[in-house]
Amino acid sequence: MAYDSNQQPLLSGLLDPPNQPKKTPAPKNRRFRRSRSSPSTEVLRKSSEGGGLFPGPKLIFGKFHPSFRLMAIFLVVYLAVGVLCFYVVKGQIAGNKTDGVLDALYFSIVTMTTVGYGDLVPNSDTAKLLACAFVFIGMAIIALFLSKAADYFVEKQEVLLFKALHMNLKGGEAHMLRDIETSRIRYKFYTTALFLTVLVIVGTMFLWKVEKLKFVDAFYCVCATITTLGYGDKSFSSEGGRAFAVFWIVASTICVAQFFFYLAELNTEHRQKLLAKWVLTRRMTYVDIEAADLDGDNEVGAAEFVVYKLKEMGKISQEDIAHVLEEFEDLDVDQSGTLSKSDLSLAQSTS
Repeated sequence: MAYDSNQQPLLSGLLDPPNQPKKTPAPKNRRFRRSRSSPSTEVLRKSSEGGGLFPGPKLIFGKFHPSFRLMAIFLVVYLAVGVLCFYVVKGQIAGNKTDGVLDALYFSIVTMTTVGYGDLVPNSDTAKLLACAFVFIGMAIIALFLSKAADYFVEKQEVLLFKALHMNLKGGEAHMLRDIETSRIRYKFYTTALFLTVLVIVGTMFLWKVEKLKFVDAFYCVCATITTLGYGDKSFSSEGGRAFAVFWIVASTICVAQFFFYLAELNTEHRQKLLAKWVLTRRMTYVDIEAADLDGDNEVGAAEFVVYKLKEMGKISQEDIAHVLEEFEDLDVDQSGTLSKSDLSLAQSTS
């Protein structure tokens, strides 16, 4: 619950019983404090790993969330089983082959990322059924684990990107945090675009210099790979090329997926900001006053006004408000219109 400069609840005018006298209105220039439940800069800085949200480069490969360790286990198990299975049926896989184990790993990666070059293809019922099973399991691993890991990694690097773009910015870490929070999607998009550019350049140069493809063919193969188009007329054919592809294909396909995901989020955020601007700048009407009057006292308090505006912006719905008010009424045991420690004690004891 938020509080003004006089320690009065922000929602005090919303749920006051009709028979109670109205409180003296606060000065017009009153300011509301931050809700204790909302994330403050101090809390975020203390809760971040490695000594705050703005540590040094060691955070790039610092401690990961336990779910990411679980993701790594799933990925290792998937690739190990894939290598074992496709190595056993290597005689039932046709195409341009190099080393048996490397080809099995390469085929597992190409299957998991749905690139499907066609340079290695199953030519028996057993191999085809294995490929069908591994493509679905691989897509699930990418969707449920690797994409989240990529998002986590991008969040860690967006701070470094912000510092690089605003080297002369003054105001300290708190000011930097506010700027990042207001433009988080935009910095994620920039960070992913930077990684994607690096991966495209590295892949193109490798195919051009190591695989001996023409420059245009190398770039063409890179684009066909990262978009999982996988025409297959150009691909990694040497042992060194396939060893490189094992890591590069996973990184590049996930990066391009995150790039378009953040692009869609950026567009959605832009539309939401336009809607919020329209809601906050349009003139209020008598119809709006009636709609915003939640308690039916023919007056709209600050809390009611905030709730109504949030509804217009699409931040909350009428159903959300009903659920919150229902919970408030359940906790307000003495029906005083306010919550106290005694209310919570009574509500917990009765429940």
